[in-house]
Amino acid sequence: MKRSPPPVTATTTAWSSSKPPLLRFLHTCYADFLTETGGAVADYIPELGKADAAHFGISLATLDGHVYEVGDTQITFTIQSMSKPFVFALALDTLGAERVESVIGVEPSGDPFNSIRLNAENHPFNPMVNAGAIACTGLIHAAKGDGAFAYIRQALGRFAGRELNVDEAVYSSESATGDRNRAIGYLLRTNGVIVDKVPDVLDVYFRQCAILVTARDTAVMAATLANHGVNPLTGEQVVTPYAISRTLSVMTSSGMYDYAGEWIYRVGIPAKSGVGGGILAALPARLGLGSYSPKLDKHGNSVRGIKVCEALSAHYDLHMLNRSDDARHSIIADYNIGKNPSRRVRRPQEQEILAKHFQEVRVIELVGTLSLSNVDYVSRRLAGGPRPQFVIFDLRRVTATTRAGARLVAEAFKELAELGVIVILSGIKRTSREWATISEWTSRLGNIRDFYLLDTAIEWAEDQIVYRYGGSIDFLETTELSEQPLLAGLSEQELAGLAALCTIRTYQPNEKIIAAGDEAASLFFLRSGVVHVTLPDGIRLATLTAGMAFGEMALLEPRRSADVLADMSATTYEVAIKDFERFREQHPHAGEQIMRNLAKILAERLIVANAKVELLTSG
Repeated sequence: MKRSPPPVTATTTAWSSSKPPLLRFLHTCYADFLTETGGAVADYIPELGKADAAHFGISLATLDGHVYEVGDTQITFTIQSMSKPFVFALALDTLGAERVESVIGVEPSGDPFNSIRLNAENHPFNPMVNAGAIACTGLIHAAKGDGAFAYIRQALGRFAGRELNVDEAVYSSESATGDRNRAIGYLLRTNGVIVDKVPDVLDVYFRQCAILVTARDTAVMAATLANHGVNPLTGEQVVTPYAISRTLSVMTSSGMYDYAGEWIYRVGIPAKSGVGGGILAALPARLGLGSYSPKLDKHGNSVRGIKVCEALSAHYDLHMLNRSDDARHSIIADYNIGKNPSRRVRRPQEQEILAKHFQEVRVIELVGTLSLSNVDYVSRRLAGGPRPQFVIFDLRRVTATTRAGARLVAEAFKELAELGVIVILSGIKRTSREWATISEWTSRLGNIRDFYLLDTAIEWAEDQIVYRYGGSIDFLETTELSEQPLLAGLSEQELAGLAALCTIRTYQPNEKIIAAGDEAASLFFLRSGVVHVTLPDGIRLATLTAGMAFGEMALLEPRRSADVLADMSATTYEVAIKDFERFREQHPHAGEQIMRNLAKILAERLIVANAKVELLTSG
């Protein structure tokens, strides 16, 4: 496992000396509820009764791996019933849903967590009560035998992002006083729910409940549930999203025992408590919360922990049924190449074709989650304009993709294929989770291409438009000075005079022609090949083909502001600035014409740049 980042505190927040807002709120909760004296420490298990009632810790883990901590977050306590959702998810993944669901129900019981009662089919009501949890452990024991506990402990450690140990004293105490759980075990054995020896299964269950965690651990474990089974600190996919969704469902209805109805009404976040004093809450796609305070209410839930969860939910309006997501916000920009062409500088023939057919390339930049409702909105938005030949979906700001969203994406792409529309994806790596989710449904479609950079995708689509309408793009073609836009309007005599001052130079692929910061001593006219202009931070400004000039800012500035590198074997006409200035003195008409051409070129670039800015700021 990779090492977890340190908790976020006031001393780790870069330039700001104040606490982050969430951390400040947790401090407020800690101060407000520290004086709460209600409840009592569990003592039916003697070792639990030794807990310090004053201990109180709150931790919150975000899905990008930040962990906030206040109070006694490093105090260890036994996980107890908070192990139940994780073992249930593990059982679903290990044995399959059909096997697990054949012996464990998913309905609330309305009884105390340790009730010795089964449903009408003689199965446990759900995996969050002791009967269901013991059944889960029994299923894993049947599959793993003597290695069952090691398998469970390792899995819980993966949820927490670190190795977890057992409190042997609590284990012994639970085992010595666990006759009620043994009675449940024998009831399950009698009804065929457990197939192995009851003492063997109960030994694993008692050890499972005696695993030591901290409030920080439970926050990370909850965040892993909230993050579709991916630990936000280690990046590991601990269990499948299928198992997570089923686990969160049961936590919602039954995680807080006979307080579950009140909990979902007031708090509205899937949660699980343990008689050791812990509560974990997992808000899907948002955060994980873990708290520790050993004094319990009559339902067996931490008094302070309940108050923290209620305060967090109310203050930030986190009730899962009160979602404010708006599908209309899933599109950050929607345009054609007339408004935002690629950074490839095109020759006049190409420009003319693209100006006539700009509506045939549509670009939609997406943000947030590719969910069912968001993808539906995007598909309807796409159908509202002229039918393009190419649609580019830029996904660099997409943070997650649901299976339902991916399936609808595939159906939309299939319909586009039937209409002859090519789909291009950009901003997504083939190694990413989003790619895996989308390609599961789209891999058989033949109308999809992908480029990591949006500009590369736009450039490729532009090339296809040029080809379709009779244009040609020959990167090996050689052009003369007379075809240079910067030299348009010069006479043959003036062009010949300038050519006499030029030196033809050849560059190999990836060779640097101009370096940012160097003295601007030459002007270049690209004779053949392709070069690109890049800022020192790696951002590509432009791609140039034969017939284009570069380094022309040397006419205005003494230093280079960008790098220029050859994309392939390239040749240039190079003229020294001092020779060019002498040429302008000898040919004043040519000099004035060149500066007018330069002003026109710069104005066109400014128009394109302004259009890009407008797209990103227009909302």
